[in-house]
Amino acid sequence: MTALAAIPVRKIIRAIASAAERWSDGDFPPRVRILDRIAERTGYSVPVVEYALDRLFLSVSENELAAVIRNELGSLEVLDGFAARDSRPDAWAMPAGRVCVISSRTTIGVALTPSIFALCAKCDVVVKDREDALAAAFFETLAEERDEFSVAVRASVWNSSDENTPDLRAFDAVVAFGSDDTLASIARHVRPDARFVGYGSRASAGYAGRESLNAAPAAEEIAQGAARDLVLYESEGCLSLHVLFVEGGGAISPAQFSEILARAVERANVEFPLSRNNASVSAQIALQRDLAAFRAASGSGAVYANRGAEFALLLDPPHSEPPRFLPRTLGVMTVDEPSQALAYLRAHRLPLEGFALSSPRPDMIQLALDAGAVRLTRFGELQHPPLGGDHGGRPRIAEFVRWIDKVL
Repeated sequence: MTALAAIPVRKIIRAIASAAERWSDGDFPPRVRILDRIAERTGYSVPVVEYALDRLFLSVSENELAAVIRNELGSLEVLDGFAARDSRPDAWAMPAGRVCVISSRTTIGVALTPSIFALCAKCDVVVKDREDALAAAFFETLAEERDEFSVAVRASVWNSSDENTPDLRAFDAVVAFGSDDTLASIARHVRPDARFVGYGSRASAGYAGRESLNAAPAAEEIAQGAARDLVLYESEGCLSLHVLFVEGGGAISPAQFSEILARAVERANVEFPLSRNNASVSAQIALQRDLAAFRAASGSGAVYANRGAEFALLLDPPHSEPPRFLPRTLGVMTVDEPSQALAYLRAHRLPLEGFALSSPRPDMIQLALDAGAVRLTRFGELQHPPLGGDHGGRPRIAEFVRWIDKVL
């Protein structure tokens, strides 16, 4: 029996939501104490870290948690053994058992969401924390809400060579974030009968249709959103904007839009500056800027950047080259129609997480679906997925539930 097995799920989600509400306060002492540690580990500036923590914890409310559970399992009561799922009236929901969550290197608090839903499913949870100990600090707050959490969940830092490294074969479910090679390595250590949930490397794209570029205010709004999607988290996450397609034929040309976008990125850089330890980042951006400037001097494309090499927008880089995947560096591709964007994405075999669209035009929506995007959204919202969003195309809580046939 797990530590939370006897606790009604409503009390579990109430405690989790209460702890998240405390962490959503920028003056909450544990959050204040950990802020600089997160900035030092990630290399992100403090305003970026503050934004990430706000987005993480403000989304975790009692109503949102309950809505996700109802959407995926049919009711809250199914987790308490009082009701069967409508689609499985002959079965009961039970906790998957012991769950291990392995954090990624970059994304702030990425392990917390699966951990929270595993706890809602009444599983026991072990988290591989990062050096800033964000997960451990949040779990301490959970334990203050209910004593049972001090047993149900723990977080620690380990390496594969450490003596205290947990044996993955001891877990009934393992969640991991990282590169495809990392996930393959982890999967080899998971029991064959255990559930493995891997979140690999993905990218996100954007598409600005010509009808949205017929007036300056609309173009400015798209640019402002795209700039935020680009600069947050140094373009490292799967929800960062990595390639932008802009249709020609509008009143505002792709080149003119790139100028508008460059100004928006400069403003976003003020709100979310590069880390003070940004020498290597600036060097990478400067290299791409200079290479693009050389191509532009030869009559191919254009580049928009500032002297401080804080960003680089590369207009019409060679279509034979994939996105740069460098901090605050974005390829802006001129296209005539969505099929050209789809051809580029397929040619480079880009697995997509998010797709930002300037309007709900049917052929643009079809582009995003054909490209395999998990999430369609507006510009400026790529980096703000809903709590119930199917990250990586996978459910939130159903991964941590096993169904047991009724025995009469």
